[in-house]
Formats: sequence, C-alpha cells, structure tokens
Amino acid sequence: MPFVNWLKRNLVVIAGLLTLAYLLLPNVVVTVFSFNQPKGRFNYQWQRFSTDAWQDPCGVAGLCGSLSVSLRIAFWAMLGATVLGTMIAFALVRYRFRARGAVNSLIFLPMAMPEVVMAASLLTLFLNMGAQLGFWTVLIAHIMFCLSFVVTAVKARVMSMDPRLEQAAQDLYAGPLQTFLRVTLPIAAPGIAAGALLAFALSFDDFIITNFNAGSTVTFPMFVWGSAQRGTPVQINVVGTAMFLVAVLLVLISMVIGKRRNRQKA
Repeated sequence: MPFVNWLKRNLVVIAGLLTLAYLLLPNVVVTVFSFNQPKGRFNYQWQRFSTDAWQDPCGVAGLCGSLSVSLRIAFWAMLGATVLGTMIAFALVRYRFRARGAVNSLIFLPMAMPEVVMAASLLTLFLNMGAQLGFWTVLIAHIMFCLSFVVTAVKARVMSMDPRLEQAAQDLYAGPLQTFLRVTLPIAAPGIAAGALLAFALSFDDFIITNFNAGSTVTFPMFVWGSAQRGTPVQINVVGTAMFLVAVLLVLISMVIGKRRNRQKA
C-alpha cells in the first residue's frame, strides 16, 4: 500500500502543515473581509469586493486615535521591559545573591497568573496610591507583565553564552565596557530582540489588564471591543491585516539576515 507508507513517512509534516493552516485561518478571514463592502453595520457576511476601506483606513472616528495610543504604549512598554528585563536576566545568570531562587520563581509568576487577577491587583494598587487612571497607569501595567517574558527570553540566551569569549576579550586588554559592547551584547542580541518583539506584541494586543487600568484612555483592542457592540467597520480588518503583514515582513527580514550571517560564517 504505497499511499499508507507515504502517509506514515510524512505524517509529522502533514500534521504540522494542518496546524499552521488552522492558526493562519483567522488571519486569512480578516484579510478577505478587509475587502468587503457590507450592507449593514456588521462585517460578518460577504457582500461584494471593494477597496474603499483600504483607501480610507481612518474613516471611522476614533480608530486611528486608538491605534496611535496602542502603538505608543507598546513602544514604551517594549523599551522599558527590554531594558529592565535584560538587566534582570544578566543579574540572575551572572551573579549570586540572597533570595536569587525566590526571584527566579517570582519572575515566572506573572506568566502563570490569570490576567484578570493581575489586572485587579494593579487597579487596587493604583487606586490606593491615588493615581489617576490613564495612559501612564496602562504603561506601567504593561511593563510589569511584559517584564517576565523579556527576562525569560534573554535569560535563555545568556545561559547559552560561552564565558570564554569574554575572557578572551579581557586577555586582549579590552575593558569591561568594550567587552560588553563588542562581545557580550552582540551575542545576547537575538535573545534581547526576541524579548523586545514579544513585549511589543503582548502590549499591543492586551485587553484585560488595559481595560481595568485605562480610565478614559482607549487603546485599539478596547476600540475593537466597543465597536463590536454597535457594529464592526471594515477598517478594523484593514488595520488587522496591515499589522499581520508587517509582522510577516519582519520575520522574513530576520530570516534573510540570519541566512546571510550563516553564509558569511561558513
């Protein structure tokens, strides 16, 4: 039975392709309906092809404003979480200090904790401090929950680094700063970049923690949720498709850069 034998040999590949197709199916649906022109307020049924939404992505009041808020929060949350997370990761791997084991365990707590618990806890903290809910409370909350993911990504990279490379740089009379900038940082850069991109995606996508601590600030996920109660404008699909294409483009660029570096090393 040649077909059965072929199926056994390629079962893992087929399962992987089916899983990938299942994961990408929502993105395909969003992309297709970004070219739809619905008759009513809800963009749930295909009516006819149109590029009107692509020509005027800010045609819905408040959409681009909320998108701008989300992008700014995601950028600063990524920056803050990456800087703090990188320093924490180096400290946990390179240094021995009291309560190091407890800190290692607490780092993973936000990743395992339900978001609604963290959101309620942060809201209680801000209210007890008398802080006004808005852009800054959302930013602080996003940095706090993105921090664990950055630490995990950078820590894994730092643990795999060969310390003899830094020792060789010091033997060649490189100072601590020069060793860090020219040896340590370039080696740790892939882990730092991975943590930064993950922090940006998590911050931009978050709804639960943001909804608890946003006050009158409206981010893009909150705008989408609010719009879904009254209607779903096609421009939402346009923005979602654009973000997906940007993410795919970044992945392709990183793959090309990685292949070029491997060729240069070879």
